[in-house]
Amino acid sequence: MTTTGTTVAGVFEELYGHAPEGVWAAPGRVNLIGEHTDYNDGFVLPIAIPQAVRAYARRRDDGVLRLASTRVPGAAVELDVAGLAPGGVAGWAAYPAAVVWTLRRAARHEVGGADVLLDSDVPGGAGLSSSAALECAVATAFNDMYELGLGAEELALLAQSAENEFVGVPCGIMDQMASMACRAGAALHLDTRDLSARHVPLDLAGAGLTLLVLDTRVQHDLADGAYAALRAGCERAAALLGLPALRDLATADLPAALTRLPADLVPLVRHVVTENDRVRQAVAELQRHGPAALGPILTAGHASLRDDYLTSCPETDLAAATAVAAGALGARMTGGGFGGSVIALVATERAEAVAGAVVDAFAAAGYAEPHVYRAVPSAGARREA
Repeated sequence: MTTTGTTVAGVFEELYGHAPEGVWAAPGRVNLIGEHTDYNDGFVLPIAIPQAVRAYARRRDDGVLRLASTRVPGAAVELDVAGLAPGGVAGWAAYPAAVVWTLRRAARHEVGGADVLLDSDVPGGAGLSSSAALECAVATAFNDMYELGLGAEELALLAQSAENEFVGVPCGIMDQMASMACRAGAALHLDTRDLSARHVPLDLAGAGLTLLVLDTRVQHDLADGAYAALRAGCERAAALLGLPALRDLATADLPAALTRLPADLVPLVRHVVTENDRVRQAVAELQRHGPAALGPILTAGHASLRDDYLTSCPETDLAAATAVAAGALGARMTGGGFGGSVIALVATERAEAVAGAVVDAFAAAGYAEPHVYRAVPSAGARREA
């Protein structure tokens, strides 16, 4: 399906025979620091980005859910809302269907059908949380169309449940909370255990800084089992240590705790505990010294993901190392890993040079040319029209 020569709303009308009643947007996210800590009840520090998934939607009264995407050719997928069940929807349509299924189970009011057309400029598989953005856009649309009265936190939890239970990805809550609750000009300091949050001002432009997103174009699929295996390892380690979650292991107790664990669990635990410390340090440095102080924390986070958590890959390692060598204050992989994107914090006057150095390094290594974006702390989910 293409929107060339017409608007997305026009495509919706051609596809479904009537205009959408609204447009709802939910952004992708960049996680500054706090990777793989959310499913360990830990701390994270994401920002929303300008790129978003938009849901053009109109309520239906016949219990039919029709789903289409400007990124996917062919006719709309047509589903019976009452018959939705885990495992019953394949491919990309499973994500919006999962949200409707979850809302029907949990909402205080009846949720029926809709015509939905999804449009997105969040790169898929790039570690920028395109799936959570899709879920949150659909959840926000249905919340409005069916007047459910659910808040941002409730919608985030329902979107997470949709991905966990319907799609089968055991993700934490960070991505959905970032997409729902972030504010422009700020990072979201989130405690994923109780969802307490505060918005930490992040004025990159005022500090003369740019946050580059270097999309390596190495696609990852978190449903392939690697992500689930990491989470299971962390949960096993916590059980062996007699803890509710690895978040409860104090840094001072880490060396002794590691001696009590099987060798394969040691690096996982070391990463989670030190990564939680890096989130605390990042917030403190932001408040005391401003965003430039984040640089070394980002680089240390990448080393931990590369050497302990083993979620990096040659392309993300090359992007991070090249960016720092070219003058970035710090760089690290962002997202679940096994590909995706690297973020690099750079002085704005060095941004083009750093990006060019990474492009050249990829060409020399025989890798596909990376896509480069500039991340600006942006607003969370909202109705646009």
